[in-house]
Amino acid sequence: MNEYDIIVRPIITEKSSLLKDTGNQYIFEVQRNANKIEIKKAVEKLFKVKVASVRVVTMEGKKKRLGKFSGKRSDWKKAVVKLGPKDKITIFEGA
Repeated sequence: MNEYDIIVRPIITEKSSLLKDTGNQYIFEVQRNANKIEIKKAVEKLFKVKVASVRVVTMEGKKKRLGKFSGKRSDWKKAVVKLGPKDKITIFEGA
């Protein structure tokens, strides 16, 4: 599995923007079988930054219903990546 397979997409919400501004932390959706070490190496290689720490949360998929049929979305994994004090990821800046 290479770096592009591990990082699925960035999560851009109000909470992630607040974490980015105050704590230099970025949130990504990652593969469910990826661990902290693989996530750290992937972020460092893709964005050329120094990662200070990685926290990982497995998010449970929501229950959904369409008429009489009920189902569930897939579970997914979220990683909160804290960077060093001088590093930034420019794709989150919007420019």
